[in-house]
Formats: sequence, C-alpha cells, structure tokens
Amino acid sequence: MAPGSGGKGAGKSLVRASLAIHEPPVGESTTPGALKRTFGFDFNPSQLALSQRSDWKVTPAPAIRDGSLPEFIGAYARELSLEIFLDCSDKPDSNEVLKKVEALLDCCEVTAASIAAKQPSTPWVVFQWGGFSTAHFTAYVASVDVSYTLFGTTGMPIRATCQVRLGEIPTDTKGQNPTSGALTARRVHRLVAGDSLPSLAWREYGDAGAWRAIATANGIDDPSRLSPGTELMLPAVEEVTGS
Repeated sequence: MAPGSGGKGAGKSLVRASLAIHEPPVGESTTPGALKRTFGFDFNPSQLALSQRSDWKVTPAPAIRDGSLPEFIGAYARELSLEIFLDCSDKPDSNEVLKKVEALLDCCEVTAASIAAKQPSTPWVVFQWGGFSTAHFTAYVASVDVSYTLFGTTGMPIRATCQVRLGEIPTDTKGQNPTSGALTARRVHRLVAGDSLPSLAWREYGDAGAWRAIATANGIDDPSRLSPGTELMLPAVEEVTGS
C-alpha cells in the first residue's frame, strides 16, 4: 500500500480523492462540459505539490547602486502535481491497472466531441478530495508519466505509479461564494432506478425547475433517456441560483 494512503478495506467513511473528467466547453464558457467519467483513486495521494508564480521584469540600472524597481508583468495559473498509485496485485489476471492508465493518458488526447464542435481540446478535469478546497480547481492534464512496477505471469501490468501534473484553467470567477469565500462545491451523483432530473433538482436545490441546469452541465439533450448507473455532475448551488 502506498505510504500515507488508505487501503481498499479502510471502510466507507474514508473520503477518496477523485478526478472528474469532462468534455471541454463549447464557445467561450469556462464551465466544464459533460462529465465523461469519474476517475476514483484506489489510494489517496501521500503528497500534493501546489505551485504558483508571478512574473516580474527587472531592468538593470548601472547608475543606481541598489538597482531599479521591479515591474510586475503578470501572474501564472496554479499547477498541481500528484502521484497516483494503482495496484491490483490481488487480481494478477486483471487488466484494471492498464485500463486506468489508459484513462489518464486519454486526458492528453483531443476529444472527438471537441473536434466535432470545431474547438479541438483535451478534456477538462477537476481534482477533488473532500474538504481540501485549496487544490480544487478546473484544470487540464499537462503531463502523465507512468512507471509500471509489477507484472503478472502473462506480462500484464498489475501495479503502476503515475506522476500527473495539472495546469489550472482560469475562470471569470474563482468559484467563490462571496459571503463565505469558500469554493463552490460540485459533486457527482450516480443515477439509480426512479431518478429523474426534476427529482434530482428538487433534492439538491429545492427547485424542480433547476433540472435544466443539470441537463446543461452534462450535455443532456433528452432528459427522458437516463440510464441507472450513469454519473452526473451536479452544479454548485451558487451556479444554479446565481447567488
């Protein structure tokens, strides 16, 4: 088991990190498009590296002993680096590790939907881990480096370590609630039999008419055709109400 991570048998109370993988938006929107899949972590990261930097210009001034005053040029978006540990050594014939690695690598490939919309882009992603709002932001996958470290008898990888680097995609607002300063909280809901968009909207926002916001966020054209097991991204209350 990865150091500092929770094992698969740690119980349902353990909050797992996840990476929500979305289609890129259409037009000039800064809200991620339809949810493609949720990449759930088997083991929580033992370390997260968050970085941000700004750019300053310094012009040498030979006539001034202490140098000239630096000029601020601009700020760069944040970057988040993390390690994802994958292991299915308890199932040596499984291709689970290989499929999860491919899902991460696909985040660096242009999506078919974005090509069809004539706005080629790789997926947009949102890293989430419980209440850790500091590292909760919309991003693109800048790089994925994979090391396969254990193989089954057939040569199938059954353990891998993935170094993933995310680059923030700046938005018009930082998703903040103006009264609390907290980042807006989106979450993923897996549909069960009997679910409908109006019923979800009522439970989530107290307004059945807000189903349109859920449909828009997930690229749903026909809300009557929903299959149990489908994962939907539920927008934050602030996004729906505009408050």
